[in-house]
Amino acid sequence: MAMRIDGKAISAEIRTEIREETASFIAARGYAPGLAVVIVGEDPASQVYVRNKAKACEEVGFYSEVYRLPTETAQEELNALVDRLNRDEKIHGILVQLPLPKHLDETEVLLRIDPAKDVDAFHPYNVGKIMIGDYDFLPCTPAGVMALLERSGIDPAGKKCVVIGRSNIVGKPMAMLLLHANGTVTVCHSRTKDLPSVTREADILVVAIGRADFVGADMVKPGAVVIDVGMNRRADGKLTGDVDFAAVEPIASAITPVPGGVGPMTITMLLQNTLTAAKKK
Repeated sequence: MAMRIDGKAISAEIRTEIREETASFIAARGYAPGLAVVIVGEDPASQVYVRNKAKACEEVGFYSEVYRLPTETAQEELNALVDRLNRDEKIHGILVQLPLPKHLDETEVLLRIDPAKDVDAFHPYNVGKIMIGDYDFLPCTPAGVMALLERSGIDPAGKKCVVIGRSNIVGKPMAMLLLHANGTVTVCHSRTKDLPSVTREADILVVAIGRADFVGADMVKPGAVVIDVGMNRRADGKLTGDVDFAAVEPIASAITPVPGGVGPMTITMLLQNTLTAAKKK
């Protein structure tokens, strides 16, 4: 039976470290690391994330501001708010909650955020730095996966790593971080031919496609480490990942559950990025 990688416990451990570092930072500098979160519209999942982010900031001793804008907010208004936060000395990290309402241009907004305050690491400047392996910030979810592996004693060096999914937010940066950790990396997607034959070669399998229970036992090599980034709701309302946990757990050597695996790490890595941004100022 696989070792369950406990994201809640590892996240709590890292947050304790961040809280202690923050206390030293405040003592030395006289002010707290500051995070501004901007949310446009009423998306329920986004509302939950934003509440959790504000709570997490409080927990580690950060200063935080939340801007809740109506769905009909104009591009100019949103741009002006980002410009103001770029200039605000109290704010070290800016996060614009995605997705934005359809009439707003996400790319335009992300490009406006000062790269030194881009704690989501979505600005092309920061994406480029990740590519060459000389970065200040990492996208929160892939960074969380790497922290889970490291703190569970799993080293990607020399291992075959397969990532299912090629999004700019998870799949691509995930592949790059595994490569920087000396893994041999394959990225699979909707056009990959005979997907199970590729995934069965993986020593470390990371799944990030947003399809409930997509990866079954026939897609996993015995003894593989399986990291499930998916977060889906079943018809009965229960949360499930992209991996069929019950079928895969008996085969894998280690696996992340959903919920309680990768999820708790994402906001923790956002806190880490904000602290890094404040230190670099």
